[in-house]
Amino acid sequence: MKEKIANALATARAAENGRYAKLLVSDGPLRQTVIALRKGTQLQEHNAPPAASILVFEGQVTVNADDEVSMGPGDLYGLTHRRHSVTAEDDSVFLLTTVTNVPGQESHSG
Repeated sequence: MKEKIANALATARAAENGRYAKLLVSDGPLRQTVIALRKGTQLQEHNAPPAASILVFEGQVTVNADDEVSMGPGDLYGLTHRRHSVTAEDDSVFLLTTVTNVPGQESHSG
């Protein structure tokens, strides 16, 4: 896993937009994506799907939702039905887990 994290960070550092994302799991409505962000890179404010969480592997990110949450390695944060943005305070890698379709709940509702 350390090698995958290092590769994700190297790719994000070299990318013009400072980002790297790789879908690891796609099983029905479940998606798990590794995302790497270069320091200072922001994922602009957007809606969360019916269920979502971030688990930080490396670095420090700030999630702005209803409040501002600083996260480091091992921190887990639920984003379900919350508009949010994510900013990399350091070069960072995290796992984004989403459930994209829940019967009776449309994505981006809330």
